[in-house]
Formats: sequence, structure tokens, C-alpha cells
Amino acid sequence: MSSGKPRFEDYDREEAEEFSGFILSGAAQAKEFINKTSDPDAIRYLVEERNIDVDVPGSGAEIEQAILTSQTAPLSVKQTVAQRNDDLGDIRVPDTVQKNAETALDVGKPIVLYGPTGTGKTYFAKQLALKTCINYSISTATPSWTPADITGSIQPETDDGEIKYVRQAGCVSQGIQKANEYHDNWGVIIDEITRADISQVFGPLYTAIEDYDQAIFRDEEGNSLTLNDDVKIICTMNMSDRTVNELDNAITRRFAMVELSRYEDDQRADLFDDWIGELGPDIDIDQERLHDLFESHHDGVNNGTTTSGEGGIMEFGPMHYVDVTKFLKSACEEGGPYESEEATAVGQAFSTYIAPRLLNSASLPQINQLATHYETLDDQFEAFDLSSAIDLAAREAEAEEREMGVSAYE
Repeated sequence: MSSGKPRFEDYDREEAEEFSGFILSGAAQAKEFINKTSDPDAIRYLVEERNIDVDVPGSGAEIEQAILTSQTAPLSVKQTVAQRNDDLGDIRVPDTVQKNAETALDVGKPIVLYGPTGTGKTYFAKQLALKTCINYSISTATPSWTPADITGSIQPETDDGEIKYVRQAGCVSQGIQKANEYHDNWGVIIDEITRADISQVFGPLYTAIEDYDQAIFRDEEGNSLTLNDDVKIICTMNMSDRTVNELDNAITRRFAMVELSRYEDDQRADLFDDWIGELGPDIDIDQERLHDLFESHHDGVNNGTTTSGEGGIMEFGPMHYVDVTKFLKSACEEGGPYESEEATAVGQAFSTYIAPRLLNSASLPQINQLATHYETLDDQFEAFDLSSAIDLAAREAEAEEREMGVSAYE
């Protein structure tokens, strides 16, 4: 390794190693190297083995930007730089879901991840974007959305008493700008799409998907923004909001519809074990029984119980239960509000996180089924006090009955 200054224009991997001392000694020479090399392995070496984007003194975000905008740096190297602080862990969705989603994106199709609440659609969307793109931006649809939230708009601004008009790119247009700037894949996640009027909001996007030459917006410099294969659009949709059959045919023709529904038993068990294991040995909760409670609760909600003889209440994913373990870890630790009251804490966690999410979209018969289910679990798991969840379901049933009674006489 030499700290001397090289005297050539186009650097390769061997020269990057030889002159790494000089290259890493300051931001100016690091940027010069990145801009002049045409060898992807040279940048790979400096990023992956020498942490050039982190360890160069006084560089700030300059080196990161130089690498991300480089047309020489490979996608994997750009991902390393852009995602150094984005550790979302291993992908844990069913294997076919991951394969279908990745294949659809690879052939240029935007995708919709749909399924019941709590199946990890948004989390998987982020993981998918990080695996296939440099990075991603995420927006959550709302009932007030218009096509401008997708494409962009022209908005008035006041500057020293004068009104001027500025162009504000929508979420997809921003993704196009990022992909163009970085010369590589950029993820655009649109969460909860059915909260917006899809047929109205997505109209310009449908046109752009069909015709890549169709500009969807112009930026401040007057440049046309057109969709391309480097923009990976990933949407999520809760089945509690709408079924696939109720969607506009326009979206099912243009998007790949990837269902994320039930997990295999062993996958779900592994998730529960991981989350419960985070409680550690100092919290006095029987972790094996807590795992059994999670499984029994999940099974009863989704498939029904043998004691009631009724079928499943509704579809409910396993991702909700991580909030229970986070609550217990904080509440039951030394000095926590439920220290030495672990049995009560479990019930409070269920009545704070799980029961409200189920009751929110439940009909009266489903509410009564949930109340019965919690009573059964409370009897079955004597180590835990689920009375707060039982009371919550009972109060919700009473409120629903009163509302139905009022409606019946109107």
C-alpha cells in the first residue's frame, strides 16, 4: 500500500490497493478516484474492504453521493453504501411469496402485496426493496390522495411577498428522479393503497406503465420524467379493506398480485420463538407457555377452536404478536410498571395490542366469538390473566348491540 499520489487517469483494482493510503486520506482524492475509475472491482474493494464511505476524514455525505451516482459502481456496492444503517434482518415470508415478488419486479412489473392484517406486508416490502434496489422511499395512501400524490403538482409559494409557482414531484416521480440520479434500481413503496380511490389516483400511473415514453411529470428544469425498469413499485393492501375481486380490473391487469397470507406452522413457530427469546432470562415468564398461548390464540382466531365447534373468526397474521413481547420486555423488566406482575402484564399486552385490532373490524357475531375465545384461553392458561381482554370484548359487544338497537328503531 502506497500513500504516494498516483499519476494516471483510469484506476483499476490493483492500483486502488496500491494507492489506498492516498485515496483514503481525504475527501477530494477519494471523490476523484471514484469519478475516474472504470473498474467496478476497484470501487468494490474500497467500499467493502476499506469502508471508503465511512472512514475518509471530513467526507460527510460527499463520498456516499459520489458512489451512488457513479455509473461504474455495481448495484451491490451502492446497496452496501446506502443501506449501512438499514438492517431489517432475514426475509421470513413463505418462499413462494418471495420468489413471485422478486420475479415480477425483475421482469418490470409493479406488484401489490395483499393479505390479512399482521402478515408483514409492509415489512416485507421494505426488505424486498432493499434486496432489489439501492434503497427506497415509502408513502402511505390516504382518502385525500389525488393523482398529484403519484405524479406531482405545481404549488404556489410566497417569497418576499411575491407568489411563485414550484413543481413538487409525487412519490413515483421522486422515485424516477432517484433512479435516474443513481443510474440503478430505486424502490417506491406505496402502503395501504386501498385507503385511496385507486381508480382515480392511479390513472396517470396506468398510462405510464403501458407506455414508458409517456411523461408523467416535468421537473423544475423542464425535464420529462418517464417510468422505466429501474423504478420498482411495491404496493401493499389489507384484505380487510377490500378483496382482490373488488379491485378495478385496471390494476390487476398492470400489477402482479402477490398474496401474503398464512405462514407455514414451522415459520410461524420460529417467529414466535425469536420474539419471545428477546425477553431474556431475567423476566419471570414461562416462555414455553407464552409460545403455546400465542399459537392457541392465533389458531383459534384463524381456524376456530375444538371447544366451541365454530370455524375461524377472521384471518389474522402472526406479526401482531411481536408487539406483545416488546410490551412485556419493557413492562416486566426491573423497575418496570409490571415488575412481579407478569401474569397481569400478559393480559394487558393482549388487550392493548391484539384484541383492539381484532375488534376494530369485527361484526357482532365475531365479537362474541372473540369474547368466548378469550374466556377459553383464560381457563386454559392459568399462568396468565386475560381478564382485561375478556372485558374489552364484552364491552365492545354491548356497544355494538346498543348501536344495532338504535338503528333498528330508526
